[in-house]
Amino acid sequence: MSPWLIVLLVALGTYLTRLSFIGILGDREIPTSIERPLRLVAPAAIAAIAIPELIAPAGPVDLSFDNLRLFAGLIAIVVAWKTRSIGWTIATGMTSLWLLDWLF
Repeated sequence: MSPWLIVLLVALGTYLTRLSFIGILGDREIPTSIERPLRLVAPAAIAAIAIPELIAPAGPVDLSFDNLRLFAGLIAIVVAWKTRSIGWTIATGMTSLWLLDWLF
């Protein structure tokens, strides 16, 4: 099967899945028992992508002082917690990673 056909089928499947929810729930109000957990989906997805890169950048878990990504990630987590700003979190995390990589 062609890679472009696979991409097209996945895109179509994603579109139809989202459209089905809009078609089913588009004119209804979502109950708070469902809406409250849905707010946590985006942070959980981002954490699922980011955490393995922080604690296991080369494969196995690396919690040593040589893991500069972990330190940069911890700095970014503190900035995110204090500022609640995505822009500052990304800028601080990347800057701290670059500085740590340059220094060590």
